[in-house]
Amino acid sequence: MSEPLKIGMLGYRFMGKAHSNALARLPMFFADAPTIERHTLIGRDEHALADAAERFGFSQTATDWQDALEEIDVFYNLGPNHLHAEPSIAALEANTPVFCEKPLAPTLKEARSMRDAAADASVPAGCAFNYRFVPAIQYAKALIESGKLGEIRHVRGQYLQDWLVDPDAPWAWRMDAELAGSGALGDLGAHTVDLARFLVGEQAGEIERVSGHLETFVDERPVYADDGETLEEYRPVTVDDAYSAQAEFSNGAVGTFEASRFATGHKNDHTIEIHGSEGSLRFGLERLNELEVLSAESRGYETVLVTDETDPYVGNWWPPGHVIGWEHTFVHENYEFLSAVAADRAFSPSFEEAYQVQAILEAIERADDRGEWVEC
Repeated sequence: MSEPLKIGMLGYRFMGKAHSNALARLPMFFADAPTIERHTLIGRDEHALADAAERFGFSQTATDWQDALEEIDVFYNLGPNHLHAEPSIAALEANTPVFCEKPLAPTLKEARSMRDAAADASVPAGCAFNYRFVPAIQYAKALIESGKLGEIRHVRGQYLQDWLVDPDAPWAWRMDAELAGSGALGDLGAHTVDLARFLVGEQAGEIERVSGHLETFVDERPVYADDGETLEEYRPVTVDDAYSAQAEFSNGAVGTFEASRFATGHKNDHTIEIHGSEGSLRFGLERLNELEVLSAESRGYETVLVTDETDPYVGNWWPPGHVIGWEHTFVHENYEFLSAVAADRAFSPSFEEAYQVQAILEAIERADDRGEWVEC
């Protein structure tokens, strides 16, 4: 039996919880998953880090990612966007596999450096676009590839949230351009652009040009003391709160994308629609076990419950009809990534694919700046 893969994880908040939960679930539900050890959790706050390590099942902690790289076999970079490039590149230069959260980097220049480092390394490097691993999305891709929808004519994608509607909602790093790169565009739009490319890239081709409109509705946000009530200061919001874009695919298909963190009443509403010459489909994240399908033979959309044992990944979970949730997408992507590491093979979505998403996001920003269509 081979030695367990020692996992080092930078970051222990939102994404740290999601991926740690996935790593814990793997051996219970995926019998052929590689054996792993949750080895080192990395962060700055020693007290909070020790508490998180105990809860997440990591045996060691480190406050310096450089030291941790010497002790681990696989590096998970789940830190804020501005911390993606340097640690990930260093790990790849040491031939340590890297799994990095999205978007790949705050800027296209940094994303290019990460892509190049991955190309020069002899180990897998993956970007965490977890929505690819929803069973209903995998089923949708199979339908599209089979030709059931015919020629792809239109792709619609939106990602709507409302956690910033209140102007007194506190400032966070996601609202700083230097730390995040962009706002709703990179945080949410990256998922939409990746899904569009994943689902129809082989049929509709690449996105060749885009328009763009970015808007910030609240220019500054309060910063509160540790008690959560005492106001310390206001900090500027330097990213977009919402964006919209039009896109042209190389086959002539039309794309329309939008995202907002100001869409009152929407909590985590990521939807995508694909319209073809012979059929259409529609997916919504808030009902992620379902796929709405319109075929040439049907009179209207039919709702398919994608929970059969033969559906992607579902046979590892519960009997048919027993739905899975958002957290299971992380189990699926961790299974695929770590299996690629163990087999020493490439993983998709790769850093190259994540770079292509970043290039489209950057083009949308340029289109907004210029007030005109731009080439990607």
